[in-house]
Amino acid sequence: MIKVDNLVKEYGDFRLDVSLEIPDGTVTGLIGKNGAGKSTTIKSILGLIRPDKGLVTINGREVFALTNSEKCMIGAAMSDSGFSMYLSAEDVIHILKKMYPLFDEAFFRKKCSELSIPLNKQLKDFSTGMRAKLRVLIAISHKAEILIMDEPTAGLDIEARNETLDLLRQYLADNENCSILITSHISSDLEGLCDDIYLISDGKVVVHEDTDVILGKYALLKMDEKSYENLDKEYVLNTKKDSHGVVCLTNEKQFYAENYPDIVIENGNIDDLILYI
Repeated sequence: MIKVDNLVKEYGDFRLDVSLEIPDGTVTGLIGKNGAGKSTTIKSILGLIRPDKGLVTINGREVFALTNSEKCMIGAAMSDSGFSMYLSAEDVIHILKKMYPLFDEAFFRKKCSELSIPLNKQLKDFSTGMRAKLRVLIAISHKAEILIMDEPTAGLDIEARNETLDLLRQYLADNENCSILITSHISSDLEGLCDDIYLISDGKVVVHEDTDVILGKYALLKMDEKSYENLDKEYVLNTKKDSHGVVCLTNEKQFYAENYPDIVIENGNIDDLILYI
């Protein structure tokens, strides 16, 4: 389990102050606009930066106290880091064999073949999709129990996205107790993969919900201003006005469906959380 307990990190005017948990066997999505604090949270979990306050633990141990063997149980795919672009996948294999006692070379080579990842071409000559698939493959090739995925499908076409997500889905199927923390700007990726979602805004967690709850109970209510004036706003989370009238985000879709049959109700999704909260 990953536990982030009252983590505080300040950079100038920005202050991150979050708490979250990722239990064993759970896929958790971390969403928010650019600059909300997602990357700072992930770097704190990985021990790449030290928090000003608070505690981050992995399987009950403070992250900076983890032994090398315990660190080997973590697999990470970061959007802005990786191996030198002048190495090849064959070079990466030799490095991973030295780094991880449980590195599965046969699995790595098999997946490279299946995913059309060339072994002898330099990484600088890889397509964006090849690099993304390689980052995920590196993270899952040493039997990691915890995966940290930062924008693993960013900039990919639909085929490369599906191949990358299929890697994670198959890994989950083969490793039921594995925990995954994933960030993405592509809501459909998270909706089809995550058990729960944390929304961070301005350095704070403003929503934590099961994905099924977001898709089942959240909705957009669309109406004219007169209907809005007569609306019971107890379950309205936020409201925006546009040229066509008023749009409200609610987490009690059924209440409004039963009591306001004349307003337009559209199913909510993860994008709506980011836009309206």
